[in-house]
Amino acid sequence: MYKLLVVDDEPIILKGIRSLVDFEALSISEVFEASNGEAALELFKQYLPDFVLADINMPKMNGLDFSVAAKAIKPDVKIAIITGYDYFDYAVTALKAGIDDYVLKPVSKKDIQETLKRLIEKRQALQNQTEVSRLVGELLKDAPAHDDTGYKAKIQKELEENIANIDFSLSYLAKQMALSNSYLSGLFKTLFGTNFQDYMLKIRLDRAKILLLSTDLKIYEIAAAVGFEDPNYFSATFKRKCHVSPNQFREKMSESR
Repeated sequence: MYKLLVVDDEPIILKGIRSLVDFEALSISEVFEASNGEAALELFKQYLPDFVLADINMPKMNGLDFSVAAKAIKPDVKIAIITGYDYFDYAVTALKAGIDDYVLKPVSKKDIQETLKRLIEKRQALQNQTEVSRLVGELLKDAPAHDDTGYKAKIQKELEENIANIDFSLSYLAKQMALSNSYLSGLFKTLFGTNFQDYMLKIRLDRAKILLLSTDLKIYEIAAAVGFEDPNYFSATFKRKCHVSPNQFREKMSESR
């Protein structure tokens, strides 16, 4: 659930946003209000909201200065400015201040609702990008280093090229490497620190996590992309290893923080 800070020196604007917007539908559980920039900054420091709607013209501290200060405290906060100006120069200034969106006065329920939706989508996209980067980093960390025989690099290449191949197995790999199954089994465990089956499952599920966060592919499409013939078996395996279903993982990462 999210927290929202609304900043405006016009009580009618604050009342209108509070009474008209469907916060529950947007997963916003807490809404804080301030009538000037300085009071807003104190509330921001105390509650660290996820989103801010702020009037550009406010006493004590204007919306742009407040936004710069808020971004310095919490860089991932998403801010929309409420303004009566629709000029290019203003847009450039707002962009430099880190503003994520703006609403032109007079505002309507639809304007605010759609603006908040855009802010939420931007936040979720950033969270997904961060998680994808982390997963890719883990994959790179787990990738084997070069060895004198060159087997690690060759095996890794085969793994990458066959991640979607439902017929890929230790026997298949052994044939590609011109090695016996028993020799490759021992070699694989020595080079990778685990057996072929467990390692292959891990990289397939890690790749599935990346696809869940970075694409709109359906579950059966992701299952096929990571080498699972049966999407139900993929979902069951994903839940067994990750403790949530693929859809729950996608939703959880989108709604988290």
